[in-house]
Amino acid sequence: MQMKDKVAIVTGGGSGIGQGICLRLAQEGAQIAVFDVNLDGARDTVKQITKAGGKAAAFKVDVANAEGVNDSVKKVLPKFGKIDILVNNAGISKPSKVVNITGEVWDSMLNVNLKGVFLCSRAVIPHMKERKYGKIINIASILALRGSSYYAHYGATKAGVVAFTQGLAVELGRHNINVNAVGPGIIDTPMAEGDVNSEFRQQLLKVIPMRRIGTPNDIANAVLFLASEEASYITGQCLYVCGGWSASAGLM
Repeated sequence: MQMKDKVAIVTGGGSGIGQGICLRLAQEGAQIAVFDVNLDGARDTVKQITKAGGKAAAFKVDVANAEGVNDSVKKVLPKFGKIDILVNNAGISKPSKVVNITGEVWDSMLNVNLKGVFLCSRAVIPHMKERKYGKIINIASILALRGSSYYAHYGATKAGVVAFTQGLAVELGRHNINVNAVGPGIIDTPMAEGDVNSEFRQQLLKVIPMRRIGTPNDIANAVLFLASEEASYITGQCLYVCGGWSASAGLM
């Protein structure tokens, strides 16, 4: 098992991509601290992990709240003994034309999608530096690379995640800490279901070379690789997991 004796924090682990990441890492032997603002969702993920024989604990965490993040990380250490992996997955999406985006919506998206990555990373870095080991994996998006109507604000936060990933990787490489990102395409999750109607899905399938919508497990497998020792010399990169969408010019 690739993750035997490893301890991972996964933010937004109560549903969708985050839950898929939790289950996949646990399947490979990792112990999981499930962070989510929805405690019931986090507990459901823990229930699935423990039912399969794994070890996990749920924490109610708003990743945009510095004090809450710091307190939760401090609780993880005595419970699990260490932190090997941080997966910054928590995010929100609220499609809108730019002229209709309120300051409140803009700020909340920045706070969760970008500030949350910073706060959680900052909280674990001292522990990882002390141990001279760590894997930080940030969930970005294909929209960090390509523009899309109604998602300018979301894409801006995810482009920020990629830039933050690169800068942090340069800063932490000398401490044997790998920092990478995964950029999902359209993934079959509750969040995407609320954003993407069936007609749009059919249009998407025409421009995705692999002709299918991705699954949380597709993203979880990429995270597993980047968290493994096989990726020990990979840092500062964003791996786009999108069925080839990022390579396409739309001429199919």
